[in-house]
Amino acid sequence: MTHALVIGGGIAGPVTAMALRHAGLDATVHEAHPTGADHLGAFLVLFANGLAALRAVGADEPVLACSFPADTVEFLGPGGARLGARPLTGAGDNGLSPRTLQRSALYRALRDEAVRRGVRVVYGKRLVDATTGPDGVVAHFADGTRAEGDVLIGADGIHSRTRTLLDPAAPPPRHTGQLTVCGRTSGAGHAVPERTYRMVYGQRAFFGCTAAPDGTAYWFANIPAPEQPRPALAAISPAGWRERVLAAFAGDRTPVTGLVAATGDAVVGVNAYDIPTLPVWHSDRTVLVGDAVHATAPNAAQGASMAIEDGVVLARCLRDLPRPEDAFAAYERLRRERVERVVELSAAMAGRIATPPEQSRTAASSGGADDWLTSYRVDWDAPAG
Repeated sequence: MTHALVIGGGIAGPVTAMALRHAGLDATVHEAHPTGADHLGAFLVLFANGLAALRAVGADEPVLACSFPADTVEFLGPGGARLGARPLTGAGDNGLSPRTLQRSALYRALRDEAVRRGVRVVYGKRLVDATTGPDGVVAHFADGTRAEGDVLIGADGIHSRTRTLLDPAAPPPRHTGQLTVCGRTSGAGHAVPERTYRMVYGQRAFFGCTAAPDGTAYWFANIPAPEQPRPALAAISPAGWRERVLAAFAGDRTPVTGLVAATGDAVVGVNAYDIPTLPVWHSDRTVLVGDAVHATAPNAAQGASMAIEDGVVLARCLRDLPRPEDAFAAYERLRRERVERVVELSAAMAGRIATPPEQSRTAASSGGADDWLTSYRVDWDAPAG
């Protein structure tokens, strides 16, 4: 294997491409959007496991430079009482505290670092078909062009075209029964404690917030709701999203409503989906990474970290196993159990968005319960075979 066609320029795509370069292999990223996906998304969190995977291929510094850390998570009940707090895994692990950043900033940091390493990124390349021959694979794009490579890596997200080409019977993404709304404001009437994620269990919904060093507050709300058609979602204004969140927390005695009311137009809402399990991860020349193969509900905040882990593990397998089908099988063996466990965990969290205060207090005091999740490390130097 000498050249990989990577479909998708979000998170998994550039990470996979630069990890391949780190392994001495070549890759080209094909992004469907005409100028990249820098404008998409709100904000996200990278935990110690995702940051450590970037560090394994020397790519963590650009992400650290455009993000800010937190060391503690604290919990409030619907009456505003503090239920407990605990340190975040990785807070003392050589700069691996969880980091918050704009999704667009992460896209730019990963893409720019990939380009700096010699990865070619081409835009306006929306995949429509792929054909496989004895010597490789050919990707066909909506603009009539094509590209040839040894393997095709589908990093094209939850609505992956690569996934449906690989397996037309693949199960579609599952709606998790919630909407996720994200916002940010620099005029908040509520000061979030420094270097802290504040989580609020409301009577009807769940809320989280943190603050950057400059005082900008970042918040999200997970609200139980049926799936909304895409046109209906696109038609909701920032004011409409604010009203939905305010209604979900009406009657609670928490800082949520003040923080949301102080937010301007920097609000976005989406349906929350996951993919609990996918029967087919790869063929002899095509493989899936990131949300294309195991999208998670946002509740565990692990989607980006899982995608980063995928890219680094896959590159390690392609480095060590000369036949792509053997490398893909090793990658699936190393990843399937872990990612499906993460999807299951996040789905369970989505199913109990509003948690009774007694259970919330137990969760707040259960430090270390998620060590299996965030203490995972990719051993880049270990043989993959």
